[in-house]
Amino acid sequence: MNAIAPGTPLRVGLVGYGLAGSVFHAPLVTATPGLVLDTVVTSDPGRQAQAREAHPGVRISADAAELWEGPGRRVDLVVIASPNKTHVPLATAALTAGVPVVVDKPLAATAAEADALADLSERTGTFLSVFQNRRWDNDFLTLRRLIADGELGEIQRFESRFERWRPQLKGGWRESGAPEEIGGLLYDLGSHVVDQALVLFGPAVRVYAEADVRRPGAETDDDTFIALTHASGVRSHLYVSATTAQLGPRFRALGSRAGYVKYGLDPQEAALRDGLRPGSGAGSGAGSDQPWGEEPEHLWGRIGSGESPLTGGGTPVPTLAGDYPAYYAAVAAALREGGPAPVGAREAARCLAVLEAARISSRDGVSVDLRPGGA
Repeated sequence: MNAIAPGTPLRVGLVGYGLAGSVFHAPLVTATPGLVLDTVVTSDPGRQAQAREAHPGVRISADAAELWEGPGRRVDLVVIASPNKTHVPLATAALTAGVPVVVDKPLAATAAEADALADLSERTGTFLSVFQNRRWDNDFLTLRRLIADGELGEIQRFESRFERWRPQLKGGWRESGAPEEIGGLLYDLGSHVVDQALVLFGPAVRVYAEADVRRPGAETDDDTFIALTHASGVRSHLYVSATTAQLGPRFRALGSRAGYVKYGLDPQEAALRDGLRPGSGAGSGAGSDQPWGEEPEHLWGRIGSGESPLTGGGTPVPTLAGDYPAYYAAVAAALREGGPAPVGAREAARCLAVLEAARISSRDGVSVDLRPGGA
């Protein structure tokens, strides 16, 4: 793709103004120097009004095709934050028209669909990236640094939990059992924990999963466990749940030298939900005096061996600041300078191959071998 001249504002069209669009993408786009939220696409009158109030002067459309069709309607970047089932057709249309695209996770339902989008991106020379914002969580950045610095020794087992206590159904497509909706926690929160594990420890060669439907009236998985064996020898145990009455540690990484245990979620989502914005001087919720993405000392994880952090074992490790703004800053740099996407479609395809294998494993009660020729 052709690089965009420095100093030229990049007009962004955002498709979808639900949770992903209103809480994550719109605020992060507007906080990124050189990006301008030009158009919001939603057919819902309430969400149209919400977008106008939050972003005065933004153009509202009910038709995503207007972002890449017609004179004077073209934008420099399309962000797709609409329901999962629309990701592939909308991304295909935008890429075919030669318009750069960011797609919220999951990119697609299958690895084959993700690879097809990657092929289209390469064939047309058009930028494509996947919004895997949890790579910029504070705990993930901290753990990645500890591993790189060798402070834990050789990692043997990794536990990651994205658990919630939501015993009542909320409704909507995310909880639909219709296959075309790509709902359920396996593809929702599972996209995050699997992506993080693959980034930390490399490709998986074997997958085992248990995906359960726990809540009365639920149609799709709401309590899921995924076990990965990585080619590196690390074993990852990943939990995603809406039915966890007592939350476990977000991370527990066990190495040959020491372990790292971290409780609690990165504060950036809560800050965004509270209406705070990067650069506002607050990062841990309304009224906080923490800089963006930082958390107070009592929430730091601990590193040590032979003791439980809950009984005072180990040493507190300062948590690095979370940095969701870094994603769109990298997108802007790639569009201007012609560099790589911060998260590529091929990476998303590898994650989706694991999610597909997890679905098969849970359904059939077997482990799935991801190596060529594996059973």
